[in-house]
Amino acid sequence: MDSALGVIRPHFLSADQRATLEKMVRRTSEPHGPARRANAILLLDDGYSCEAAAKVLYVDDDTVRGWYERWTSGGAQALSTFDFKGAKRTLSAEQEAELIKDLTARLFLTSGEVHAHIRSKFGVEYSRSGLIKYLNRLGFEYRKPKALPAQANVEAQQAFIAAYEKLLNDLGADEVVYFADAVHPEYQSRPAYGWVRKGDKVAVKRTTGRKRMNLHGALCLEDFDCQIIEGETISAETTLRLLKRLSAKHPDKRRIHVILDNARYHHAKDVKAWLAQPDCRVELHFLPPYAPNLNAIERLWALMHRNVTHNRYYPTETEFIQAVNTFFKVTLPNRWRDFRDTVTDTFHVIHPGDFRVVG
Repeated sequence: MDSALGVIRPHFLSADQRATLEKMVRRTSEPHGPARRANAILLLDDGYSCEAAAKVLYVDDDTVRGWYERWTSGGAQALSTFDFKGAKRTLSAEQEAELIKDLTARLFLTSGEVHAHIRSKFGVEYSRSGLIKYLNRLGFEYRKPKALPAQANVEAQQAFIAAYEKLLNDLGADEVVYFADAVHPEYQSRPAYGWVRKGDKVAVKRTTGRKRMNLHGALCLEDFDCQIIEGETISAETTLRLLKRLSAKHPDKRRIHVILDNARYHHAKDVKAWLAQPDCRVELHFLPPYAPNLNAIERLWALMHRNVTHNRYYPTETEFIQAVNTFFKVTLPNRWRDFRDTVTDTFHVIHPGDFRVVG
């Protein structure tokens, strides 16, 4: 065996050993248990992992690994012994408490890292499935940490939410509110989590292009009107085009409120000059720094990715661009009522103190 999780190298059986095990498997008078164990050893010798052999035999990999240990200790005769019970060493209560402390203090990226840590520190071996079950029993789960804004300001977030609620409460019939931001869909396959039948080897084809769309958009949550501007880059020029489009879209509105982040191009001289015109009806409301959680259009971008880019393959860049445009021009207008529970202005303040920050 080798590697951190005890991978068994194939072709460990001699010709005579293999012949003996094959007889055990084929012999009709052989009890089912020993024949099954012999089959497991043959599969391991053929190059199957413990996990793969376990799937073939409908047992767990701990059982297969135990049969292998039984084989190495006593050969074919040991496989025929029905009263065999594996005696695996486990961590003591003190060691378990120390392990929990270690796992809490440091984020281990894989079960292999955890296994290596346990073996090095406590001298105890676990199979992969056994280790995962053990970690679950200790209250640990495998998931990504939340991306926390580097300088999230709780007071600034709270102040924005209060101001936004006041804006809505005081909003007149001749006013409208939009959330604006940029998004950059890439012509790249984006594998994403999904429910897959156990044992089914699912893959997504990779694309070879590097095309990136640069979209500057604004979304009104009242009727899900979404205006999209595409440019070579996102800049003051696309900002002005977007704001002018909103103004043309609502000639009857006295005030068009646009909520957006503090990107440099939103503060450009040309933008400020246009906003300063006496007849300009657009008013910008800037989000607190590092607060994408307060921009509702970010949720629309996530929805677009789930519907267009996740687990999707497009043979050509043209088909990819068409799919993105179809989402905004066709899918969103036709299904916006289905999306209202997903793309909302139910904002939550991020409290950095609520998280254990790693890295």
